[in-house]
Amino acid sequence: MPNEPHPPIPFPPRLSDEAIDWVVRLRSGRATAEDHAAFAAWRRRSPAHAAAAAQAEMLWRDIGAVGARPERTRTLGRRAVLGGAVAASAAALAVGSGVVGPLAGLYADHATRVGERREVRLPDGSLAALNTATALSVAFSAGERRVVLHEGEAQFEVVRDAARPFVVRADGSEVQALGTVFSVRNTGGAVEVVVSEGSVEVRGGVHAVRLVADERVAFGMGGEPGAPERVDARTETAWRRGKLIFNRRPLGDVVAEMQRYRPGRIAVVDDRLRALEVSGIFDLGDADGLLRTVEQTMAARVVRMPLLTVIY
Repeated sequence: MPNEPHPPIPFPPRLSDEAIDWVVRLRSGRATAEDHAAFAAWRRRSPAHAAAAAQAEMLWRDIGAVGARPERTRTLGRRAVLGGAVAASAAALAVGSGVVGPLAGLYADHATRVGERREVRLPDGSLAALNTATALSVAFSAGERRVVLHEGEAQFEVVRDAARPFVVRADGSEVQALGTVFSVRNTGGAVEVVVSEGSVEVRGGVHAVRLVADERVAFGMGGEPGAPERVDARTETAWRRGKLIFNRRPLGDVVAEMQRYRPGRIAVVDDRLRALEVSGIFDLGDADGLLRTVEQTMAARVVRMPLLTVIY
């Protein structure tokens, strides 16, 4: 039919984040000709890249319009235009921006929204603690206890049952508990396992590694697990106690971690700021605590806008 609108091209949240980073950088006043050329090349990589770039640019323009006319109230219906077709696009945008939670939560057995954490008692009595924006499904049978971590992070306190192995699957990798407490994090391209008590066997690709308490292993989707490294498991899982602990971590990494717990996007425009090291304990109940610390101690400015915060 003539003039029939094309359906919006879907793209993963990762591309949306990258596109917003690009747009913020290009609008910062510090962008070079090379930056503009690199962004043009980035958006030509695929139709999905181009769609993510277009949405990020429209979001920026919409934020500018809101700032220019503060007396007018913008609703979710206005933002729905960014994604394409009214109600369906509004829902997709809410999920993609982290307002609702992970998209996998639409079909998972258990899910949390951004900033939400809760505990789930599994059919065998084991405990699964779900961190922010997490979705998992449970498939227990007579011969195996299987959990699929679609997205996010969860800690498992496993009840012993020699007749039924407890296995967590995340993006092609498998973690089998050997009577233990451990956490698995799946960020859609990277998997991380931390053991707090007991031991686990981690299988990825064709190899397997064994982890004991206070050890961590990380690897890419479908890849081989690396060598275990020693960590402080209590620090790594401080989110269970409502805290995040950082020891000389670059601000860029800290912001990326804190962003998981609040709706919207945080962009650090200045490369110097992004590299500055941060140490501290932050309360997950105070989502803006990190932003206040940055303003007070790093001579940085923080601009808060709807669904976007810029640090420069």
